[in-house]
Amino acid sequence: MTMAIQLARVDNRLLHGQVATVWTKTVRPNRILVVSDKVAHDKLRKMLIMQAAPPEVKANVITVAKMVQIYRDARFDNFRPLILTETLPEMAELVAQGIDLKPTGVNVGNLAYTVHKTMLTPSVAADDADLQAAAALKAAGVTVYTQTVPGDRQQDFLALAQKKGLTQ
Repeated sequence: MTMAIQLARVDNRLLHGQVATVWTKTVRPNRILVVSDKVAHDKLRKMLIMQAAPPEVKANVITVAKMVQIYRDARFDNFRPLILTETLPEMAELVAQGIDLKPTGVNVGNLAYTVHKTMLTPSVAADDADLQAAAALKAAGVTVYTQTVPGDRQQDFLALAQKKGLTQ
């Protein structure tokens, strides 16, 4: 048995009001795991993220390697986490390292626009690295979709990219 992941979400804002309130109430995790090598080594961001967690759910900021380690450790089988990464490549790395996201798929909630990115939805911009990561996830049998809040319709990430003329 392994931990029952409730939601795997890519959101460059990580843990913020929308995730802490709306998504947490909808998917009902007993833990929020922010998985980022960069943030795990940034004391200020780590502290701010942990403070943003709703009172009923404990949050941890961990590295990709630590996430893989606890996923394989039976002592953490009681975790029903909401997993957050800043980027699609980080989420793809988790799957490449053996974390099974087929049951939940990967929710792309927010990827901010930067130079060389193309807007797919009002809150999701993508570049070649995002497309490659999404293609790797799809090849591993993981659905990748955009959905800002639970009431929004899920949209296929790669189909949106293709409509905008982006290809992997």
